[in-house]
Amino acid sequence: MRTLSTTTGALVAAAACGLLLAPAAHAANGDNGTVKIHDAKTGEELKHNEPKVCEFYLDAFKFDAAQKVTWEIQAWAKNDADKGTTVKEGTITLDAQGHGRTEDMTLPDGQYKLFWNWEGENGKAKHKVFKTDCPDTTPAPSGTPSENPSGTPSENPSGTPSENPSGTPSENPSGTPSATPGTPAPSETTPGGTAPTAAPSASEGATTGDLAETGSSAPVGALAAAAALLVGGGAFLVLRRRKAQQH
Repeated sequence: MRTLSTTTGALVAAAACGLLLAPAAHAANGDNGTVKIHDAKTGEELKHNEPKVCEFYLDAFKFDAAQKVTWEIQAWAKNDADKGTTVKEGTITLDAQGHGRTEDMTLPDGQYKLFWNWEGENGKAKHKVFKTDCPDTTPAPSGTPSENPSGTPSENPSGTPSENPSGTPSENPSGTPSATPGTPAPSETTPGGTAPTAAPSASEGATTGDLAETGSSAPVGALAAAAALLVGGGAFLVLRRRKAQQH
């Protein structure tokens, strides 16, 4: 009987120790989990790491169910901040499968290091070194200035006086007397008491050339010729008559 009681007591003690050690063993399983750096466009179901990103998030796998995690990102190299300066940090509770992800985030270009800690860990924090490198988003200026941009004065801008601008007096402005005015000059009185005719101006002759007589100038010439013939004929008759009387 004593032997049976001893055996039964040993079994109960072993079961109690198993129950006490089970939570500790369960907590230690989180050390098997992993965390990855993912580009914001990468699906969270993928388990590869992306060490060079622009916008990114943290993605955890195979930790314990509902495990609480604390994470921190420090500046590491090629940053404005000193090495070891915390630039981002946060907490996250994983789901029933030990999986979870943070919100998308960005950091200035440079190299950083992630530190990932969780409840019940038995070793050091998990860590990842990564680099952020975002393309330059500064918009380029619209258009490039031309050699003669609109609005700047050109060599002969509109509105500036030209060599002979419209409206300035010319060498012979309209309305001033010309060298040979068109007013007819009086001619010599023709025989017979006829009125004088207007002599053509030099400018008219220069522009129109030799012109034929027109108007009353032709009858006046004819009358002058006839008068000359009559005078000559009368003188001839007088001389002839005198000679006849002498004989």
